[in-house]
Amino acid sequence: MWRGSIGVGIAAVALAGLSGCQHEAGPRVPSPPSSRQPDVTTHRSTNRLAQEKSPYLLQHQHNPVDWFPWGDEAFAKARAENKPVFLSIGYSTCHWCHVMERESFEDPTVARFLNAQFVSIKVDREERPDVDRIYMTFVQAMTGSGGWPLNVFLLPDRRPFYGGTYFPPRTRPGRPGFLDLLEQLAQVWKDRKGDVSRSAAEIHERLAAHVAREPLTGLALGPALLANAATRLKSEYDPQHGGFGGAPKFPRPSHPAFLLRWSQRAGDEEARRMVLYTCERMAAGGMCDQLGGGFARYSVDDAWLVPHFEKMLYDNAQLVQLYLDAYLVSRDPRHAATVHDIVRYVLRDLTHPDGGFFSAEDADSEGKEGRFYCWTRTELQTLLAPAEFGVATRYFGVTEQGNFLDHSDPDPLPGQNVLHVAQPALAPDEAALLESARVKMLAARAQRVRPHLDDKVLASWNGLMLGALARAAVVLDEPAYLAAARRNLAFLQQKLWDAPSRTLYHRWRDGARDSVQLLEAYAFLLSGTLDLYSATLEPDHLDFARQLAEAMIARFYDPAHGGFWQAPTDSPDLILQVKEDYDGAEPSGNSVAVLGLLKLADITGRLEFREPAEQTLRLFAARLNDLPQAVPHLLSGLDYWVGETRRVVIAAGEDREGIDPLVRAAHQTYAPNQVVMGTTGSVEAFASGLPAAHGHATAYVCTGNTCLPPLQDAEALARILAKPD
Repeated sequence: MWRGSIGVGIAAVALAGLSGCQHEAGPRVPSPPSSRQPDVTTHRSTNRLAQEKSPYLLQHQHNPVDWFPWGDEAFAKARAENKPVFLSIGYSTCHWCHVMERESFEDPTVARFLNAQFVSIKVDREERPDVDRIYMTFVQAMTGSGGWPLNVFLLPDRRPFYGGTYFPPRTRPGRPGFLDLLEQLAQVWKDRKGDVSRSAAEIHERLAAHVAREPLTGLALGPALLANAATRLKSEYDPQHGGFGGAPKFPRPSHPAFLLRWSQRAGDEEARRMVLYTCERMAAGGMCDQLGGGFARYSVDDAWLVPHFEKMLYDNAQLVQLYLDAYLVSRDPRHAATVHDIVRYVLRDLTHPDGGFFSAEDADSEGKEGRFYCWTRTELQTLLAPAEFGVATRYFGVTEQGNFLDHSDPDPLPGQNVLHVAQPALAPDEAALLESARVKMLAARAQRVRPHLDDKVLASWNGLMLGALARAAVVLDEPAYLAAARRNLAFLQQKLWDAPSRTLYHRWRDGARDSVQLLEAYAFLLSGTLDLYSATLEPDHLDFARQLAEAMIARFYDPAHGGFWQAPTDSPDLILQVKEDYDGAEPSGNSVAVLGLLKLADITGRLEFREPAEQTLRLFAARLNDLPQAVPHLLSGLDYWVGETRRVVIAAGEDREGIDPLVRAAHQTYAPNQVVMGTTGSVEAFASGLPAAHGHATAYVCTGNTCLPPLQDAEALARILAKPD
C-alpha cells in the first residue's frame, strides 16, 4: 500500500491533525431502537431516501440531512453548486452506523452545515459492494484501517480526497469531532480548492496503480504455493481458544476450510486438529446463539465469548459448509448438530415466504446491543423450575454479575449474560432438564422485541446459502433442506434473473429488483447452483449453471490479463475498475469464480470454462505466494486445480422419492476435489455414454479416462469413496 506517500497531497497535509479516528468500529454506544419495517406512522419530514428500497437507506429517510442516493443527480448538483461530496457508506445492521446516525446525522446543527456546504450521499455497501470497495481501498491506503461506517469526501467527479470511518460528535484527544472536521474541510475547499483537486488527481493515479494487476511470468502455480500458504495460515492459530488471530475474532470460514483441504492433501494432522478445535470452540461460545441457532458476525474477545450480535446470511452460509466438512472429517455429531441449528435459524428467521433468504439481523433492539440475546440470573430463576435453573445456569455459565456490560452506555443493563457452553458435561437426567429449560427460554425470548431484520434478498448471499442448504440436505439426508434449496433457486430465477438477456441482477426487495450487476452475484450463484446440481443431478440446474458461467465470462472476464472485474467495464458510475481478490468475511468474486468454473469444466468437459479460471489463478499468483493469508478461498481453487479431480457419475434409474441413495453415498466422504454428476444434460461426452445397468441407478467412480467397475449398492459406493487415494 502507499499510505506513506499520500502525505504529499493537500488532503493529508492540511488535514493531518484531523485524521485521528481510523478504526474499524467506534466506541460501544447504544443505537436507537429499530424495527422490522420502516416507520410509516410518523408524520416527520422525509428526505429522498424515502423512495429507496434499501433498508439501510430507509433508516435515514427522516434524517435532517438532505441525503441523495448514489447516482448522477447528486454529482450533477455538486458540479452545479461547486461543492464537495460527502459519501457515507454502511449497512442496516451496522451498530456503529447507528451510533453515528444518532450522534451526527440526526443532529440539526450538523445537518444544516452538511446541507449548506456539501452534497451528501448514502450508500448501502451490501447493495453496492463495487462502490464500497473503491472507497474502502482509498481509506485503507490513506489510514491503514477501514470499516463501517465509511465516510469519504469526494470531488464532484467522484474522486476521493479525504476519508475515515467513525467520527465522534465532538473532538477529543486524537479523534476529530465530526462537525469540526466538516468545518475545516469546508474551509480548505474554499481557500485551497485547486490544491485539493490536484491532490485528488494524484491520489486517483496512485489508487489506479494500486488496483491494477498484470500476471507475473516465472512464478509457477503448484503444490509449493499450497505448502507455503498452509505454514503461514497455521502460524496464526490460537491454541487456547481456537481460531486464527486475536480479538476481535472473526470466523472467516475460508481460512479453516483451506487448512482442512491441506490436511487431507498433505496428511497434516496438526492442521486438521486446528480446524476441528476451532469449530468446537466457536460452537460453544457466545458468538453462537445457544438457543435459536446461527452465528453472530464476530466476537469482540479472543475466546468467542461476547459477540457483536448482528447475524449475517453470508457468515451462516459459509459456516454450514465448514461444519459439514468438519462433520465428514471427524464424524463428530456435534458438528452435524451445529449445521442443523444454523439451518433451522435461517429457515425460521431469514426466509421470505416465497423462498428467498433475507440478509441480516441487527445487533441492537430497544436501544441496547444484545438485549434480545442476553439473560440475567434473576430472569432465569423466575422462568425456570429449580432443577432446570440449576442445570441451565451451570451449563450456560450464568452468574449474578454477568459477562457482558456495555461500558460506553451511560445507563448499561446490569447482570447481562451471553449464553455459552461453560460446563458441557451433563448427567443423563440433567440433559432432559437442560432441554426443557431451552424450550422455555426460547419461548420467552420469542416474546421480546426482535432486532431489526434487513429483508432485502441479495443474489450473491443467496447463492452461498443455496449451496450450503443443498449440500446439508444430501450430507445429512434432510429432504426438507433440499426442498428449501429448490424453492430458493426458483425465487432467484423469477425475481433476479432475466432469461432472454441472461442477466442476473443483485438485489430484490418489496416487489422490485435493482439494475446492478456484480461479479459476486454471478459467481456465488454459480457455486450454489452447482451444489444443488450435485445433490439432485437435475440437468436443468446444470444448464442454468452453464448459462450463469457464460454470462459471467462475457460480462466480467478480462481476456487480456486474466481475472474478473468486480463490475461490468462499462459501468458509468465507477471511477475505477477493480479485480477483487481478498477473501475476508466473504470470499471474493474472483476466488469463487475460479473454483466454480473449474468444477463446471470437469462436469461439462468445456475448455472455455477452465481457461478463464487458470488465467485468473496466474493473475493472482504473486498474491498466492506473497500474502496467502489474504486469499484462502483462492487457495482452495488452486488446490482443486493442482490435483486430479475424481468424478462420481451416477446414471439415473427409476425415479425415486427424496434423495437418491447413491447420490447421498457420494457425499458421505470429505472429498473437496470431487464432483458428483449425472449422465444427462450438459455433461461431458464420456459421462453421457455411461448407462444405467439393467434399468437401475448405477454409479461410476472415474479419474481421468479410467473408471472403476459400476456400482448399484449405496453402501459399497460409500466404502470405495472413503478409501484413501
